[in-house]
Amino acid sequence: MSRRTGLKACQRIVIKIGTSTLTYSNGQLNLQRIERLIREIADLHNRGIEVLLVSSGAIGVGASRMGYKKIPRTMPEKQALAAIGQGALIQLYEKIFSEYNITVAQVLLTRGDLDERIRYLNATNTLLAIVGMGVIPIINENDTVVVEEIKFGDNDTLSALVAAIVNAELLIILSDVDGLYDSDPRVNRDACLLSEVEEITSAMEENSKNRGSSFSSGGMLTKLKAAQICMAAGFPMVIANSDSDNVIHRIIEGDEIGTLFIPREGKLHARKKWIAFGTVPQGQVIVDSGAETALLKRGKSLLPSGVVAVEGNFERGTVVAVVTANDKKEIARGMVNYSSDEIRKIAGRKSSEIEKILQGKDYDEVIHRNNLWVEY
Repeated sequence: MSRRTGLKACQRIVIKIGTSTLTYSNGQLNLQRIERLIREIADLHNRGIEVLLVSSGAIGVGASRMGYKKIPRTMPEKQALAAIGQGALIQLYEKIFSEYNITVAQVLLTRGDLDERIRYLNATNTLLAIVGMGVIPIINENDTVVVEEIKFGDNDTLSALVAAIVNAELLIILSDVDGLYDSDPRVNRDACLLSEVEEITSAMEENSKNRGSSFSSGGMLTKLKAAQICMAAGFPMVIANSDSDNVIHRIIEGDEIGTLFIPREGKLHARKKWIAFGTVPQGQVIVDSGAETALLKRGKSLLPSGVVAVEGNFERGTVVAVVTANDKKEIARGMVNYSSDEIRKIAGRKSSEIEKILQGKDYDEVIHRNNLWVEY
């Protein structure tokens, strides 16, 4: 049985529409394509499938409105254009969806909305409440106020995170490419489209380091990053060309279109999902080979004896990256039981020594297994 057959059963789907899909190469809105895709989404909605739409394009639309030939570099100009374009974009969505008697809601997120546990839960509950009302949320990054340090960076990543937090069963990323190729098809005419991907390799990432159009923020590399999130979180993702006829329905029906990214088996617990994808690590805990094996192979907690160094300054309860000492590779993320200063003091020591060193002990572990997400 084809792995795509199971897509027919999906009842909650996130669809991401990129700037290159919404606009022509000159930045003007491609109204015919937009109307066609909205008609497909409306039909899914009428079938009882819950749809959340992540839409790029605010800055591009704003730039087009103001006569820009390309996106400016300065953050204030980008934010001004986002404010201009976002209103026009949501108005367009509302107008076309209303023709199918469907109500939409605008949701603007920043990285900070997912970085804090309470705000993360609030964002999750709000999105689920909107969907529960039979409304389609139109989601975008709040480019008007966001700064570089707290950006998602691109809506491919945002769409994967949204799909993860609402427990979606499928993410569809629509773009101007047919899917993932084994090499850049614009350079190599013999490049082959990959129908399915089970593992994203370093070679794939290296071959995908091209950017999108002058009006878009990403390229194939950002889509691979999104796929990594989806695969780790336990649900599939499909990249397909928005120009393909009935593209959304063909994906749902299991047609061999685009590239399907196969998820890992099993679903992440909600808390570990937040640790893995909702937060930006505030520091690093460097571990030796013994701790690496214990975490990756034996399903153990991180004990102080396996810690060799700490980078950054953070408090108890902070999410940090767990990095190997030999090759500086991130293998896990977790919520620490001790601050960076405390971990430096107990690094390399036995758990039985913690109380004497710190004049008290609340935990035997630096990071308990229940608060640890292992990447591999």
